[in-house]
Amino acid sequence: MPVINTSYKDLVRIIGHDVPIETVLEQVPLLGGVIDEHEEGSDDIAIEFFPNRPDMYSAEGISRGLKAFLGFEPGLKDYKVGKSDVKAIVTDEVKEIRPYFMAAVVKGVSIDDRALKSIMELQEKLHTTLGRKRTKLAIGVHDLDKVVPPFTFKAVGPESMSFVPLTKTEAMTPKEILEKHEKGKAFAHLLDGYEKYPMIFDANGDVLSFPPIINGALTTVTVNTKNIFIDVTGFDENAVEICLNIVASALVERGGSIFTVEMEGAPKKQYPDMTSRQKTISLAECNRVNGIPLDGAQAVEALKRVGMDGKADGDSVTAYIPAYRFDILHDADIYEEIAIGYGFEKFGKCKMDITQTYGKLLPETSFSENLKDVVVGLGYTELTTLTLSNQRDEYVISGFPEVDTVTVKNPITEDHTCLRAYLMPSLMRILRHNKHRDLPQKIFEIGYVIRNAKNVLHLCLLQAASKTSFTEIKSVTESILRELDVKYSFSVCDYTTFVPGRGAFIEIDGKKVGVFGEMAPKTIVDYEMTHPVMMMEMDISGIIAEKSGRLF
Repeated sequence: MPVINTSYKDLVRIIGHDVPIETVLEQVPLLGGVIDEHEEGSDDIAIEFFPNRPDMYSAEGISRGLKAFLGFEPGLKDYKVGKSDVKAIVTDEVKEIRPYFMAAVVKGVSIDDRALKSIMELQEKLHTTLGRKRTKLAIGVHDLDKVVPPFTFKAVGPESMSFVPLTKTEAMTPKEILEKHEKGKAFAHLLDGYEKYPMIFDANGDVLSFPPIINGALTTVTVNTKNIFIDVTGFDENAVEICLNIVASALVERGGSIFTVEMEGAPKKQYPDMTSRQKTISLAECNRVNGIPLDGAQAVEALKRVGMDGKADGDSVTAYIPAYRFDILHDADIYEEIAIGYGFEKFGKCKMDITQTYGKLLPETSFSENLKDVVVGLGYTELTTLTLSNQRDEYVISGFPEVDTVTVKNPITEDHTCLRAYLMPSLMRILRHNKHRDLPQKIFEIGYVIRNAKNVLHLCLLQAASKTSFTEIKSVTESILRELDVKYSFSVCDYTTFVPGRGAFIEIDGKKVGVFGEMAPKTIVDYEMTHPVMMMEMDISGIIAEKSGRLF
């Protein structure tokens, strides 16, 4: 989870009230944060927040939350958005590379060293979390007084122009930045495959930003900066707008005032849009889930303590959600906000209207634990492998039939492109990485595979040895099936996985639930193994359903 490094004095200055440090340390956890580090007598505080609260990733966001929570400024903050003469243009050509560009102006900001550090930390934490390490979006914060609007977001050739990037003193072309600049080398992969690169220019042709790589040195924000231009570019319209609102609203806590930017070629004609959203819930259902009997007025008061507004009408409570909160999606999210606003410290005084039960293992867990003892008794070592796999290992090499596969939309590597449909390929990768170890190697796993977008429990065991035989793996398989106390039969398996005539299906109640046999030399070589391998894999979910007397 992101850790925000801040200062007690800075928090109190933004809050505008003399709040004892003990109060800050006590109340932040009730807001959903964790005091990660603080030494008694020190001004420095490290606070950890869950990824669902990026609006709290700065001293400004934490202070805003405390102002409402402590009763200094309860309720929804009214962000008065003025109209500026700043205009930004998004060209059609750049939309093919980076489709969304949104911007805002914040004037009259009071910046010192602490504020500067906080703004930079907020920017980087949003890059890492919401921005998925800049793959989803990137943020630029600029000194508005050093450039001349209108601003143009367009595509340029790798060597068609040059500018001085942040932390440098000499001009570099986009290509040189990607090859030589520290940030360029770190994020060059985000522009792989593009013949042109996105760039934000001002009216004089000066560069504000080369997103998602680096800002221009010209617009560096300093302690002398008063007026700020914020740009956010990326691929997710909602995430881009939320990040713009988070940064703009944070700067308001530093004394700034928000002004719109007229947009040409963007989804909306102007940004930012600080209008609140609404969500209506059932108060009765909220009380049932939370276990606290609140009336409408109390629920509204609780919402005000978390920086929202509310309106009660009978059983309905309408929550007014700030423009910088992206995490409120379902009714349950409002229930949680009401619980936070009511105060977790008060829950101990309320009787929960929920039947208490004693925890116990699920049938499939108990069954799996017993089965593990059986396989360990046969001399096999248990492993746990990744659920992510790839189509080549799963189907092309294995010889297993292809099934409906859940694929990864944006895989990071070729080895992790889908969720596994079989356990064997994952275990073969373990043997491949340990082929230099002594033989025999006997491993197994009981784990979930994904079939038709559902979890299905499988057992798989492998043995790599100098010699293997069909008789040996048949004996191991029968030992396991006898311990499971099921009626079974075998039939010939013609998968290319196995040596012809040395592979078999496991059948229970006339259904094929697994396979076992000696692996074919081609399969072994394709998995980059150098020794014979025998294997068994079977679906045990049906057996669990039968043994537990319920569907699994």
